Amino acid sequence: MNKVVYDQDHDLSKVDSLAELQNMASACSRCSLRKGCSGVVFGEGNPEARLMLIGEGPGADEDRLGRPFVGRAGQLLDRILAAVDMERFTHVYIANVVKCRPPGNRAPQADEAAACLPWLYRQIELVSPRIIVLLGSTALQNLIEPGAKITVMRGKWLVSKSGIKIMPTYHPAALLRDASKKRPVWEDFQKIRDEYWKDRL
Repeated sequence: MNKVVYDQDHDLSKVDSLAELQNMASACSRCSLRKGCSGVVFGEGNPEARLMLIGEGPGADEDRLGRPFVGRAGQLLDRILAAVDMERFTHVYIANVVKCRPPGNRAPQADEAAACLPWLYRQIELVSPRIIVLLGSTALQNLIEPGAKITVMRGKWLVSKSGIKIMPTYHPAALLRDASKKRPVWEDFQKIRDEYWKDRL
């Protein structure tokens, strides 16, 4: 497996709380996305979660409410979590590759992701999850390998240099477009659930 980029040092390493990091991120203007959105959608959930979910970026509903995964895809994600007996504010911390909504809900461009990723890297370090689930190709390609294909990588366990277990799977929005992806995601989240509870049984 290629080196996982969030193991690299960066200029936010001295920030020691999610609250401080969120306060700093709310004033970020490192890329042009901030000019076209309502505000920064930082992330939410249990700050000590063993499981972290990483998506692509905020959509219209997320931008309006300032919370990640609250639109149709987010509601589906909540149902997926419930199906494996998990809840976002108890078991999970959720963030995105970019924290500002790209125009028209398009995928973030490489320079936009590069400008925003240091915030995510530090979130990962502060939450210190045992498991990370990469939701969709944007998260996979920005955190693992630029050319990686979600259709090839989904459902396979990867491990970061720091020992975090990583599972790529389809983004919930992809399931809304293609119902045939629901079964693979259900299978993936069963593996995630089993890994989550493995050393707690």
